[in-house]
Amino acid sequence: MGILKSADSSVLVNGSPTYTFKCEKGTRQGDPLSPFLFLVVMEALSCMIDNAKEAGIIKGIDTPSNGSNISHLLYSDDAIMMGEWSRNEVVNIRCFHICSGLKINIEKSNLYGIGVGTAEIGGDGQGGGM
Repeated sequence: MGILKSADSSVLVNGSPTYTFKCEKGTRQGDPLSPFLFLVVMEALSCMIDNAKEAGIIKGIDTPSNGSNISHLLYSDDAIMMGEWSRNEVVNIRCFHICSGLKINIEKSNLYGIGVGTAEIGGDGQGGGM
């Protein structure tokens, strides 16, 4: 490991060396392993949310005709969290990013209230940022 960390490397292209770079470990964007690692993390997050729902920390929403209770949907690199409209529910859902180590992109996040007045959401009529 000491040799790899202290050494500079370069690649020969048509017999000529390219610029030098340090050898490092880790995954990069586009790495074939990245989607698998994301799925492992999302599975862990899903289990955490299910456990919180069973403990009564978050409630989710009930579907009609005695259907399932849904608290979250995960697709690709997006997550949709659903729950009862209350400040406590929102705070509990936002705490998941602390527990999971994932970051919430506030610029891409919205908070929508169904059957709730815009003044209670944030007053902008657009769902309000989180």
